[in-house]
Amino acid sequence: MIDALPLAVTLPLIGAFAVTVSPLHARGLGLMAAVLTAASALSVTAAVWSDGVLRADLGGWGVPLGIALEADGLSAAFLAMANVVALAVSVYAGGYFKQESARHFWPLWLLLWSALNGLFLAADLFNLYVTLELLGISAAALGALTGTREAVAANLRYLLVGLLGSMSYLLGVALIYAAYGVLDIGLVAEAIEPGPVAWTAMTLMIGGLILKAALFPMHFWLPPAHANAPAPVSAALSALVVKAAFYLALRLWLDVFAPVLNEAAANLLGILGAAAVVWGSWRALRAERLKLLAAYSTVAQMGYLFIAFPLLAATPPGLARDNLLAAVVLLALTHGFAKAGFFLAAGMVQKTAGHDRIDDLGGAAQALPAATFAIGLAGVALIGLPPSGTFLAKWVMLEQAMILGLWWWLIVMMVGTLLAAAYIFRVLSRAFNREPTPYRFVNDARTELPALLLGLIATFGLGIAAQPLWVLLEQGAFG
Repeated sequence: MIDALPLAVTLPLIGAFAVTVSPLHARGLGLMAAVLTAASALSVTAAVWSDGVLRADLGGWGVPLGIALEADGLSAAFLAMANVVALAVSVYAGGYFKQESARHFWPLWLLLWSALNGLFLAADLFNLYVTLELLGISAAALGALTGTREAVAANLRYLLVGLLGSMSYLLGVALIYAAYGVLDIGLVAEAIEPGPVAWTAMTLMIGGLILKAALFPMHFWLPPAHANAPAPVSAALSALVVKAAFYLALRLWLDVFAPVLNEAAANLLGILGAAAVVWGSWRALRAERLKLLAAYSTVAQMGYLFIAFPLLAATPPGLARDNLLAAVVLLALTHGFAKAGFFLAAGMVQKTAGHDRIDDLGGAAQALPAATFAIGLAGVALIGLPPSGTFLAKWVMLEQAMILGLWWWLIVMMVGTLLAAAYIFRVLSRAFNREPTPYRFVNDARTELPALLLGLIATFGLGIAAQPLWVLLEQGAFG
């Protein structure tokens, strides 16, 4: 089963090479690679569930010389979410892109997928940098596939910001290697000590990841890049790429920089997260286009995840802290499924209607019942209504904020929830406007089912069956 670790990274690379060599069969080969990659990644999650932490030293070389892949409960949870979403995006993309566009989409998409799996499984700081770089370059290229002036300009900005974030992260890695002579996450955690080097490295690395996660006020690149990308790419960018940056920030916070943390740094991240919740939600409420609303919603939802840092810093080790961390992971996973489903449904609306202007969506519920239902399901999860996973996650976070007496974080989360309800109901109210009965309903299983299934997972699956996530995270996640 340990062989599944390298397979999760190499299978999409092999698929990217295959579709490059045989572009006429890009769609079939891409879908085949997608199924095999998702199966290998989910087998890793299943193995972690049953056997505990998995590790593979590639080429038989162990630390500190070799390249190692490792999966614990935390990485396995994100790996499973990412690969289910990526499989759904792949199925959707199979019907979305024409032959010419598919030739460009599939190699870049599989390269991004490989980088994403590699990031979740990498066990040393430098290989994490390599995966970050590949992830950013492939994401920017995918975002510009429409070829419009707006898309190219937005994704060029995204590329430059991503490179700046990667360079900042790499400088931090260089400082750690110069000071301690190791890059393996476990060995760095044992060697690191409070001091100027550790604090500077933490600032550089977390700062670079803040850029990539589009945390306020570094979010300026995200809305235009995501809103102007093709729908399958928008879904991947908002659901997976920014989530990978958050995962890495959380991993470094828990496993590397724990000895040098202080509440001031955690509170700073919390303040930026609170600003992201309010500003992103307000801009989503004022957005004129459906995809732009979804992009600003991503800015807001990422803010909730960073509000967790001051709550984690103020909670002593124990069951309460474990529950809080599991709730944060549940919130991230639910947002991944919900936002992917939202963007896929929005893409279907845009492709069918020829636009995604919110004020002109009258009759969408009649002509596009499945897409409208998928948007509604995703909206339930984004707001945090029961029985979604977001409801349970926010409940735990709000309860912990009250126990700690940190009521200001509670107020921010409640305001963000109300604003989310406002912008979701704004979309649905337009969609359910009465219009003459259409001559036909738009039915396309390839584009409808992925959005519906992702929305159902976010709204019902993760909320009703959240307990297995707690069990999975016990496998080494709280180190």
